[in-house]
Amino acid sequence: MVGWHLVETTGYFSHLAGLTVPMIGQDEPVPATAREIVAAYEKAAEAVKEEVAKLSNEDLLTETGLESLATKGSLLRFLIDHQTHHRGQMMVLLRQAGLPVPPVMGPTKEMH
Repeated sequence: MVGWHLVETTGYFSHLAGLTVPMIGQDEPVPATAREIVAAYEKAAEAVKEEVAKLSNEDLLTETGLESLATKGSLLRFLIDHQTHHRGQMMVLLRQAGLPVPPVMGPTKEMH
């Protein structure tokens, strides 16, 4: 479920930042396989990458109307922090289950 949460919130936070990244509806069923979740995540991540590449420095300073996340840039930073937090949770769960941990930001401790 954490993996699917990342897919859902990628679109949601991007939408709040004014990007045209497709959002997952709350009533949309969770895919049955990890492979489907990975495919949906990769699609959402690519859409964010394409949209962010179009932004200028001035765009990142544009107000969002959300008091705690005042600018597009700060909202996108929150998206990154949110993703990082949950990826860390998934790494712990993989280790607890005795499964391999994929390298996300470089080699994992298991790769040494």
